[in-house]
Amino acid sequence: MTSLNDATVTSPPSTTAQRPATTWPGLLLAAAGGAAGLLGHRLVPQLSPVLVAIVLGVVVGNLRQPSAATAPGLAVASRRVLRIGVALLGLQLVLSDVFALGWAMVLVIVAVVVGGIAGSLCLGRALGVPPGRRLLIACGFSICGAAAVAAVAGVRRSEEKDVASAVALVVAFGSAAMLVLPAIATALGMNVVGAGAWAGGSIHEVGQVVVAGGLLGGAALQVAVVVKLGRVLMLAPVLTALTWADRRRGAEVEGAVRPPLMPAFVAVFILGTVARTWLPLPDQLLDVAGVVQSLALAAAMFALGHALDRKCLSALRGREVAMATGASVLVALIALPAVFLVS
Repeated sequence: MTSLNDATVTSPPSTTAQRPATTWPGLLLAAAGGAAGLLGHRLVPQLSPVLVAIVLGVVVGNLRQPSAATAPGLAVASRRVLRIGVALLGLQLVLSDVFALGWAMVLVIVAVVVGGIAGSLCLGRALGVPPGRRLLIACGFSICGAAAVAAVAGVRRSEEKDVASAVALVVAFGSAAMLVLPAIATALGMNVVGAGAWAGGSIHEVGQVVVAGGLLGGAALQVAVVVKLGRVLMLAPVLTALTWADRRRGAEVEGAVRPPLMPAFVAVFILGTVARTWLPLPDQLLDVAGVVQSLALAAAMFALGHALDRKCLSALRGREVAMATGASVLVALIALPAVFLVS
């Protein structure tokens, strides 16, 4: 006869322990944070929804204890939802607007991104910044801020602490630049439109560029945004180049899985830009896509901000801050010829 102890030993394991963690709690939290970012932007148009969402994520993440229930969903939001936002960003870009600036200005935009990344990487290496972190900082400061940081992290599978640190630096230095650059341009008596082009070529986030352009004046705002969107367009070739480099490294390691040459969300980004430039897309479609894109990016930034806890902030060293300072100055100097190329 089977004893009670035997029955206990041979009983099947609990199904609860085997149940995979659900992502819904974290996704709903990120969506709520993203919606709050959009609401903050609506109430105060000068505030970028991405910036509001990041700050809110930092506050919430430091006020509440880490939760195993929300962690899986927040991880999905910071990567997969972010890719949706980046992919739909292509529908906001019109190639003809960028080319209308002239080929000289286009070359400056390319120089800002390529030179900014290369120079920042060299600076980060000299300062001893870890490779993964310095790549994220270099791309964030040279292309389009937090969205670029998260997009690069998506193709390189970067560590969460590196992503959060790079995002924190982008927010801090970009917010300072959106106030400092207009002040410098005014003090030097720069042409308003040229100053707008310089701001668009130097400042990290699109929302920060909008604020700087608004401080300089209406004529500066339009050209600042177009120049900035030209830098955003460089996100696709940079991500493709990084993926190609990963494929080459993978080919040298027997049995390694080689990533696709062009990630799907990058391909959608490019197709969206082409469609927006050459197809008569209905305004309703563009409006809906714009809302979804803004919400997806804001939700992803909330999730990234949520990961930026006190421990992560305290891990930032003087070398990262020095790299961020140098990268900001370098990008601004490379973009300086823009002042003389538009009128």
